[in-house]
Amino acid sequence: MTRAACWLLLASFALLVSRAAAQERRLEIRTREELRAAAAAARPGDTLLLASGSYGSLHAVGWQGKPDQPIRLGALDPAAPPLFEGGLQLSECAHVELLDLVVRGAPQNGINIDDGGTIETPAHHLKLVNLLVEDVGGRANADGIKLSGVVDLHVERCTVRRWGRGGSAVDLVGCHRATIERCSFEDDAREPAASGVQAKGGSSDIAIRRSRFVHAGQRAVNAGGSTGKPYFRPALTGKDDAEARRITIEDCSFVGSQAPLAFVGVDGAIVRHNTIYAPQRWVLRVLQESNGPEFSPCRNVQLSRNLIAYRRSELRSFVNIGPGTAPETCALDATYWFALDAPQAQLPAELGVRQTRVAGGADPLFRDAEQGDLHLREDSPARGYGVREERDQPTSGK
Repeated sequence: MTRAACWLLLASFALLVSRAAAQERRLEIRTREELRAAAAAARPGDTLLLASGSYGSLHAVGWQGKPDQPIRLGALDPAAPPLFEGGLQLSECAHVELLDLVVRGAPQNGINIDDGGTIETPAHHLKLVNLLVEDVGGRANADGIKLSGVVDLHVERCTVRRWGRGGSAVDLVGCHRATIERCSFEDDAREPAASGVQAKGGSSDIAIRRSRFVHAGQRAVNAGGSTGKPYFRPALTGKDDAEARRITIEDCSFVGSQAPLAFVGVDGAIVRHNTIYAPQRWVLRVLQESNGPEFSPCRNVQLSRNLIAYRRSELRSFVNIGPGTAPETCALDATYWFALDAPQAQLPAELGVRQTRVAGGADPLFRDAEQGDLHLREDSPARGYGVREERDQPTSGK
C-alpha cells in the first residue's frame, strides 16, 4: 500500500470516529424540566446524567438506541443518585440502559418496562444496573420492577425492598432471554408480598443467579404462575403451552419465605447450588394454576447440589404437590439436608418426587446464619453443596 493510500485510509477512519463522537451526547441534567426535554429528544448514543435530587416520575416512549450506541439514563454521581418518587416507565424501547437510580415511594410499580401492548414487537436489549427500588406499591398488586414483553434483558446489582403486597419484586410477563444476577430482594416477614422474582405468561430462558432473597414474598421465586390468556407473549398455540420454560436458578441464597421455590405451570427448570435457610411452610411447591387442554402440566424440574437447613416444626411438608402436575418428571439429586431444631432427625424421604444421593444430617456450619451470613466455614461437612463460595452474594445496596 502506498503512503498516499495509507494517509487516505487513516483520514477515512478519523472521519468515522469523529462522526460517531458527534452522534454521542453527554447531557448533564439538574431539573425535572431539563429531564423531560432531554427524554423527548433522546437519540442513539445519548447519555442522560442526572444530578442528585428528585425528578418525580418519567414515562419514556420509543427510545431506540443502537447496539453500539445505547441510550443511557443514569446518575451524574453514582454516590448521590437521583430519586424518582412517582415511578419510572419505558415503553417500546430498545438498547436502553438504566444505571445508578433510586425509585422510592411510588404508588404503583416502581419501574415498568413494556412493549406498549404490541406483542409482536417486544422491547429489547435492556440493561438495569445498580438500581434501588423500595417502598412502592402499597397494598396493591404492584411490583418493584414490572417487565412485560421484554427480550434480551440484563438486571445486575439491583436491590428491591418492600413492594406491593399483591405483587412481585421483579415480575416478568412474556419475557425471553433474561438474566438477573447479583441482586438482593428483601421484604417483610410479618406480612409478606406475593412473590420475589416471578416469570410467567410464556416467559422462557430466564436465569436467576448469585442473588439473595430475604423473606422475599410468600414465594421467593415463582417460576410460572397464572396469567390471563390475552397477555401471553407469544400468544398461546393451543397445545403444550406453559407459563414458563427453561428457568435456571443457581448460586442463590434464600432466607425464610413460605416457599423459597415454587414451580407453577413451568416446563423445564434447573435449580442448582442454592442455599435455603429456614423456609416457613414448604421447601418447594409443584403446582398448576393455569388449567385447560392447551396447557402442559407442571413438569421437568431438576434440583441438584442444594443445601437446605430447615426447622421441622415450621414445615407443613418438604414438597407441596398440587393436582394436575407431573411430579414423576421432577427430581432432587445430591441434596444436603439439615434440621436446625432436630439435628438427629432422619434425612427426609418420601417427598413425592424422586430423590437420589441424599446427604446431610451434620451441622453445615454456617459462618453466622442468624446474622444472615450463610457462607460455610472451612471445616463444613456441606462443602460442595449450596452456593459456590467463589460466587459471593451481594450486600444490600445504597
